[in-house]
Amino acid sequence: MALPESAYYVGIDWGSAEHAVCVLTEAGRVKTEFAITHTATGFADLVRRLARLGAAEDIPVAIERPDGRLVDLLLEAGHPEVPVKSNAIKAWRDAEVLSGAKSDPGDAMVIAEYLRLRHHKLSPGRPFAPQTKALRTVVRTRDDVVRLRVMATNMLSALLDAFWPGARTLFADVESPIALDFLTRYPTPASAAALGEKRMAAFCVKHSYCGRRSPADLVKRLRSAPAGATDEHATEAGRDSVIALVTVLRTLGTVKKDLDRSVDAHLAQHPDGRLFTSLPRAGRVNAAQMLAEWGDSRDAYDGPDAVAAFAGVAPVTKASGRMRGVSYRWACNKRLRQALTTFADNSRHESPWAADVYQRARARGMDHPHAIRVLARAWVRVIYRCWLNHEPYDPARHGAAQHFLPQPELAQAI
Repeated sequence: MALPESAYYVGIDWGSAEHAVCVLTEAGRVKTEFAITHTATGFADLVRRLARLGAAEDIPVAIERPDGRLVDLLLEAGHPEVPVKSNAIKAWRDAEVLSGAKSDPGDAMVIAEYLRLRHHKLSPGRPFAPQTKALRTVVRTRDDVVRLRVMATNMLSALLDAFWPGARTLFADVESPIALDFLTRYPTPASAAALGEKRMAAFCVKHSYCGRRSPADLVKRLRSAPAGATDEHATEAGRDSVIALVTVLRTLGTVKKDLDRSVDAHLAQHPDGRLFTSLPRAGRVNAAQMLAEWGDSRDAYDGPDAVAAFAGVAPVTKASGRMRGVSYRWACNKRLRQALTTFADNSRHESPWAADVYQRARARGMDHPHAIRVLARAWVRVIYRCWLNHEPYDPARHGAAQHFLPQPELAQAI
């Protein structure tokens, strides 16, 4: 939904401690300019000043942030809040301010002018329901923790490659509990110098090792690797570094498990939770990721194509004269794209319809990532209909999927 005509247009240039505000009239003249501090008093002062101009629902506000406490307060006050892209504002400023001059009040004016001239093409942000806000918070935090864990795992692997290669290749995953237990007990090559088959067997029993390798194989694997550092100074520094990274990985593993439980609890409380968990092979975490980024406002999208573009699973067409090309969409919600493509990739192993869409895309010459995006876009249309109707996914009611279901006569014969 585009914004209606308004008597005033407000632009806010976000700052860490202070925010510049500019109010333009419908004719483009400056009504007022001021700055507010990033405090409760500053936010209240902004709402109070804007209230003097008229009804909040008639005064749109543009800001280069889609969320935050300032955005929440503007929405609670009733203002149409328009999140604008920083790249769009930069391009607009470069075209309008030929001298290249830049200041916070000047940027606020540029944002307000952008809103005034393009309000008919801009849509206000839609506030999330409390359940969606809570789910998005824990889901995004969990995803960030997973990324931190991957980073810490890579750091530990690189350290062991340089300091003690044998410990790096002893177990399949260096971040697994058994590998972290081993590095806690034997953090240096010197500490494992006397480690024999009997001690390794005792270690495996104590830590409930259920791998396929015998203690003798593990010891052989450890000894056949390149020798680790034995210098006194290198050993001391390596031990401290290994123990530090092991502690980080243990902590992140515990935090991830706690967040997994929190995600599951908030997903169960969400009104749309049952819908997303009904999708084939969605699981709990992936369903929560899709729902947290998709949102709950039925007025936020014009249709499934808008969702596909927002998620980055729809291509971008570029045409000029006789030249025409289709390219990858970079500007999108990357978290939603990751969630949808992960689901699409998993769904083809359970849904015959999804497998058929994927195989036909591959047959047309697409590589795996491209075919998965095609499948994700097809799923967006299905999910969007379920989402509008507040109904879980049912393959028996999915027209395209019905052709892949067992026919009643065939099922009875079997």
